[in-house]
Amino acid sequence: MKPDQVTLQIISTSLLYASEEMGLALRNSAYSPNIKERMDHSAAVFDSVGRLLAQAEHIPVHLGSLPWGLRNLIDRCDRDGVEFEEDSMVVSNNPYVTGTHLNDVTVAAPIHHKGTLVAFVVNKAHHSDVGGAVPGSISMDARTLSDEGFVLEPSVLWREGAFEESVVNRFASASRTPVERRGDLKAQVAANVSGVRRVKGLLDRYGLEAFELSAVRSFRHSETLSRERMAKFRPRIYEASDIVEGTRGEDLVLHAKLSISSSGLEVDYSGTSGQVDFPLNAVFGVTLSGAYFVLRCLLGDDIQANHGAFTPVKVSAPSGTLLNPTYPHPVGGGNVETSQRNADVIFRAISSASRVMFQPLREGR
Repeated sequence: MKPDQVTLQIISTSLLYASEEMGLALRNSAYSPNIKERMDHSAAVFDSVGRLLAQAEHIPVHLGSLPWGLRNLIDRCDRDGVEFEEDSMVVSNNPYVTGTHLNDVTVAAPIHHKGTLVAFVVNKAHHSDVGGAVPGSISMDARTLSDEGFVLEPSVLWREGAFEESVVNRFASASRTPVERRGDLKAQVAANVSGVRRVKGLLDRYGLEAFELSAVRSFRHSETLSRERMAKFRPRIYEASDIVEGTRGEDLVLHAKLSISSSGLEVDYSGTSGQVDFPLNAVFGVTLSGAYFVLRCLLGDDIQANHGAFTPVKVSAPSGTLLNPTYPHPVGGGNVETSQRNADVIFRAISSASRVMFQPLREGR
């Protein structure tokens, strides 16, 4: 007997609160003020192929990049032979894999049900120092990624209830505050343990079929609402540009072309300046975050943020540009400066597409 619609909605809502609980566990367990007090962290739940099921209301630049980062992490682990074993967690801070910048450490935990991988819980947290030339690990003098700090490639952090001490030691010893680094990694593991427990509880209570049907239903509902709201924009091509000032006083151009049609929204960043040898580059995950953030602001927060909500949106940026640099260009400032300017450009381009600006587009307006 297939589950009813109420059960499917209960599962979907429970996943949302599971991600919120992960965030609380991370904040309450963290050692550093940057996570405990500034709450510079995010958490989300995904299906087995990296499609977003639910996310907490945390940091936009984290959340927008997490689906991109998890898919990259899955691909990299598959390539490098790093397995998502049961009761394990994988960690990385390489921005070209997981998105954002080196300070943001991503920890992903696979969830197995009856021996089969069915989901992931993932969190990202900003560690206040990961080595590099300056305290805080964000230096405008950096010329390569390694100048900004320690690059932790995808590695198993946790296996069968215990830390992989060699991984923890390599990461913590590169920092000026190793005790905080160890403590914050423990907090990230604690957050994922909480998420795994909640998701497994849903699987045990309702079964895998209901879990997967709930995902399909949620994706379809969010996609339908997103398309309906986008239909209120006037269909045409909109363009806008802005600049970021380089370290030598030069103007670095961010250019976006938005194509709105009945099939959705396409964002093309052709015309954006090339990548630079200082940390104003923004990896593609950060670029995605800017576009998604604007749409979340305009389309309304009653649309659940999941894979379906972003299905109608296509984003492209030429490789080797400021908004899609190549490894190992530095990216520390791109996460905090260029990311904001990117959102400004999208807001400017889309402002003439609807009479409603900086307000959610609701039914009947």
